[in-house]
Amino acid sequence: MTLYRGRGCSLCERARAQVEELQQELGFPYAEVDITDDPELEARYREWLPVGEIGGGRAFVYYVDGAVLRRRLAAP
Repeated sequence: MTLYRGRGCSLCERARAQVEELQQELGFPYAEVDITDDPELEARYREWLPVGEIGGGRAFVYYVDGAVLRRRLAAP
């Protein structure tokens, strides 16, 4: 799972805490990408932050629903 976030984004910090908590519990691969100062990533993600992706597909935008994220992580 990849979390795209921006510097100074309070929703991103909240999502990060939720994802990290689930990651510690479930042990899935997890990476973060700060889009700040990257024009390509800014154009792609800024209006949707935070964005979570699993296998290249969006798992969430704006906020994390823990139950939905669990289901997405468990899907083949």
